[in-house]
Amino acid sequence: MTNSKNPQMIVKPLTEGLAEAVRAASKKGPPPVHLWNPPYCGEIDMRIARDGTWFHDGTPIGRMPLVKLFSSILRIEDGKYFLVTPVEKVGIKVDDAPMLAVDFEAEGAGEAQALRFFTKTDDEVVANSEHPIRVVRDPISGEPSPYVHVRRGLEALIDRKSFYRLVDLGAHHEVDGTSWFGLWSGGSFFPVIPSLELR
Repeated sequence: MTNSKNPQMIVKPLTEGLAEAVRAASKKGPPPVHLWNPPYCGEIDMRIARDGTWFHDGTPIGRMPLVKLFSSILRIEDGKYFLVTPVEKVGIKVDDAPMLAVDFEAEGAGEAQALRFFTKTDDEVVANSEHPIRVVRDPISGEPSPYVHVRRGLEALIDRKSFYRLVDLGAHHEVDGTSWFGLWSGGSFFPVIPSLELR
């Protein structure tokens, strides 16, 4: 469903509502979009590409502060993505994950290791049981796509350079009777690939 309004007309009040949303946010995190239940106002021509670039009307949004603000009011419902303010909700398209993890820091080693990820939009998250890492492999090429959960169902695709660094920190661990190569973080083990497939 496409809203009959001009997308430019929608974006202007959306950004105005965004300012109100940010003011309402606590100092401990992004605005509480999960608590808001505004009316659905249709879709706008906004898209997040696989590399984390935001587009509006086919043009990249060059103002990073605006992108960060949009990201802070992003919500997922039944696999669909919306920008939500206290007064309206609009649908947008997402090519893969809505965020991109562009770097990480590792503290500790082995089972005591903690992996802290940083996204393109300045989110930070330590991988653990509540923020798991998962790896999806292409059924044809076998190419891995790694993700880390950031908040309320929203995931970040881990970029290639970071994933290569993560592989260097990997270890073998038995899961349900099968040996896996994977990553420890926050007291949890996240399988990447069966150990036998590395031989």
